[in-house]
Amino acid sequence: MSKPRPRIVVHPPAPTGGRRVYVDAESLGVAFDVADLREFLRRAGRDPEDVRLDDPAIEWRVGGPDVWCIATG
Repeated sequence: MSKPRPRIVVHPPAPTGGRRVYVDAESLGVAFDVADLREFLRRAGRDPEDVRLDDPAIEWRVGGPDVWCIATG
């Protein structure tokens, strides 16, 4: 039986930019772009080349991989 994949949560953008990233319940830091997210996942043991941004294992809260800051009027 294979080990379950970790649950990845990318939280909504902060007012100052960036999104907090969690793998399971552990905070990995604040990513400011997709490159940061891939680096966090690499440090967590995932191969960044195997990470698909539309993977169901990634829960994007408020926006998807193209949203990294809050638009201001």
